[in-house]
Amino acid sequence: MNDYSLVGAFLVGIMGAGHCIGMCGGLVGALSANIPQRNGSNTLVNQLGYLFSYNSGRIISYTAAGALVGLSTNALGLLFNVDLYLLVLRIFAGIMMIITGLYIAQIWSGVVQIERLGKGLWKLVSPLANRFIPIKSKPHAFIAGGLWGWLPCGLVYSMLTWAVAAGNALDGALIMAAFGLGTLPALLSAGVAASTFSRWVQKGAVKKVSGMLLIAFGLQTIYVAIGQLN
Repeated sequence: MNDYSLVGAFLVGIMGAGHCIGMCGGLVGALSANIPQRNGSNTLVNQLGYLFSYNSGRIISYTAAGALVGLSTNALGLLFNVDLYLLVLRIFAGIMMIITGLYIAQIWSGVVQIERLGKGLWKLVSPLANRFIPIKSKPHAFIAGGLWGWLPCGLVYSMLTWAVAAGNALDGALIMAAFGLGTLPALLSAGVAASTFSRWVQKGAVKKVSGMLLIAFGLQTIYVAIGQLN
């Protein structure tokens, strides 16, 4: 794994804010509206405590998923030519990076179609997640965030292809953690109704620049991988 992978994953999280707010903003908003109040406590501090608990659970789910797919890649690599196997995966990850960049730049939304892959899993997880609504405590918020982290999301699945290409559990986990941290500002702003950040990332010029950067990362990843094939 190179530094571009972590930077790119973090950038996807930040610049995918519009998609994140669309997918999870309603959940975070509902959580914020129903946070238990503590007598004598600062309302904003109390609200942020619940939001951080929720988002910590969500990011840990992403990280665990990254570790699992990275570990599976490492195991499958024992069955194939490891060097060639990883190079092919990196080319695929570069392609997914380009597709994600096209989505963020609002050029092509094909990545959203990937969300259909997770609907079966979500049918199993959602009944359990709904048991923690409304949130009654910060541990409840943490568990709910961990479960809602499995909500079908094209950006998450795109990032998981990068974790697969990382080739091991640690790097896969780091990529997904970087992505999760990138989503944090958008979902915190949605939770505390602070719209300045959300408005900024929704600007067309910002989306275009961010998307082009990701496309550049993807092309660089493919170029390096193809170079290693020669």
